[in-house]
Amino acid sequence: MIVIREHFVAKPGQAGKLATMLKEAMAAAGQTKTRVMTDVTGTFNQVVMETDAESLADFEARMKEYMSNAEARQKMVGYHDLWTSGGREIYKIA
Repeated sequence: MIVIREHFVAKPGQAGKLATMLKEAMAAAGQTKTRVMTDVTGTFNQVVMETDAESLADFEARMKEYMSNAEARQKMVGYHDLWTSGGREIYKIA
C-alpha cells in the first residue's frame, strides 16, 4: 500500500476554491480513496490531496484513467491560476 500526497500553496484567498476543484474532479473521476485538506497551522494557504493506492502500478493506472476523463479534466480548468508552488510525495506504508 502507498500514500500519494500532493501539496499546493494557493494564492491568497484561493485555497478554498482550489480544494473544491480538487474534490469535485476526484469525485468525477471516481477516485473514492482521496482526501482533500486545507491548512490549520503551518504553511499558509496550503491545500493537500492525499490518495491511497495498492501500488505504483495502481497509481499510474488511475492517472491514465483521470487523464482520459473529460468530466474530471473540465472541472480542473483554470486550476493553475490558483496556486504558486507544490509537489508530490509518495510513501510506502510500513
